[in-house]
Amino acid sequence: MAGGWNTQRWVGKSAEQAALFRAAVGRADPAAAVPGCPGWTFTELTLHVGRFLQTSLEYLRSGSTARLRPPPPPVGAAPLEYLDAQLAQAAEVLPAVPGNRPAWTFSPASPDLAWVWHRRIAHELDLRRWDAQAALRELTPGDADFAVDGIEESLGTLLAAKYATDVPPTAKGTALVRLTDVPEAWVVELEPGAVPGVRPAWPGEATDLLITGEAQVMHYGLWGRVPLRAEGDRDVLSALELA
Repeated sequence: MAGGWNTQRWVGKSAEQAALFRAAVGRADPAAAVPGCPGWTFTELTLHVGRFLQTSLEYLRSGSTARLRPPPPPVGAAPLEYLDAQLAQAAEVLPAVPGNRPAWTFSPASPDLAWVWHRRIAHELDLRRWDAQAALRELTPGDADFAVDGIEESLGTLLAAKYATDVPPTAKGTALVRLTDVPEAWVVELEPGAVPGVRPAWPGEATDLLITGEAQVMHYGLWGRVPLRAEGDRDVLSALELA
């Protein structure tokens, strides 16, 4: 699996982040704005997480190796009740499905195995927990190890999914992503029409773009939640950003 992480660890992180997210949205004004998600209120954020879980968990529940039609949006559902139902499903399904079970996944750079969903769910819940807590000005500190795994997912899996869309980025160049609090560093190679290449950085390597920062800042920065410290080609930077 990825970087020393496994299904059990991602399931544990999902439960942790789900509890923090539920606590935040539960005490927020449903009509209050969520700055991390422009145009959304806490109602939209709550419904988004519920729908994300409902859609994602179906691949784990069914073991489908083909892309499924998304479920219809909830109509007339109380947002917190809908969320609670999906969180209960997650608590049941996630630990029950082995990571090596076949399942369709969303990226040309990932295997069609269940652990890809375990990982994606953990990091989506973390990102949305950050959105909710940041709006309430009460962020819970994270840890660098989980952030590094999130960066590896962003660069190695989600970026490739972005390039597989109908309107893929057209930037060409290389980026060095270097963390300052832990030793990890990656080089991303971008070529129009190709899945981005991602590999460990070599010592002294020169690239078109350099991004540096602590793991937590880098992780949320790639999602557009905090500013990134970047020097070099701005088109390459835009191509790396996921939000």
